[in-house]
Amino acid sequence: MISPLINFLKLLQYISEEDAVIITSHFECKAFKEGDFLFKGHRVCNELFFVCKGVLRIVTTNDKGIDITHFFYKENQICTILQSFNDATPTEPGIQAACDAEVLVITKSKLQALYEQLPYMKDIIDKINQQHLIEKVRVRNSYLGEDAENQYKLFIMQQPDIALRVPLKDIASYLGITPQSLSRIRKNIR
Repeated sequence: MISPLINFLKLLQYISEEDAVIITSHFECKAFKEGDFLFKGHRVCNELFFVCKGVLRIVTTNDKGIDITHFFYKENQICTILQSFNDATPTEPGIQAACDAEVLVITKSKLQALYEQLPYMKDIIDKINQQHLIEKVRVRNSYLGEDAENQYKLFIMQQPDIALRVPLKDIASYLGITPQSLSRIRKNIR
């Protein structure tokens, strides 16, 4: 399962076979069922996840006990709570499998060791994180000023693969609407 990571990294920079072996030795393969937490939140996030299969979501629970999905991550994306990971500060959001998922996990200490062995990896990871942050802002901004129906239409146009794989309640929480409202919207646009 390591090969998706190496294949992805090779899109960004040449990776020798020797370097690929070093990189893979720092990661651990893990599988999660839908609903499992990879990181529960309310502490420091010390792991970075590369999604090989499935969808992850960044989630918090509001004061009424309702889950709020902040973002989805799919195959070939790196997922962590970046500020917590970088600054070693506790964070409220958690990371949950929105459907069955297979990921590669690296701890912060192993990532630092990898950077010492292969200094160019820091630039690659930083660029990936920067591009992903820009993409998150772009996607979230596309929903601004739109009503719930248009937000859902944008969601299924921009992220159709996620729309087909995650529970409707997660999509509703991402869009800031109730599952009942999303159900009505879906019926209206058929």
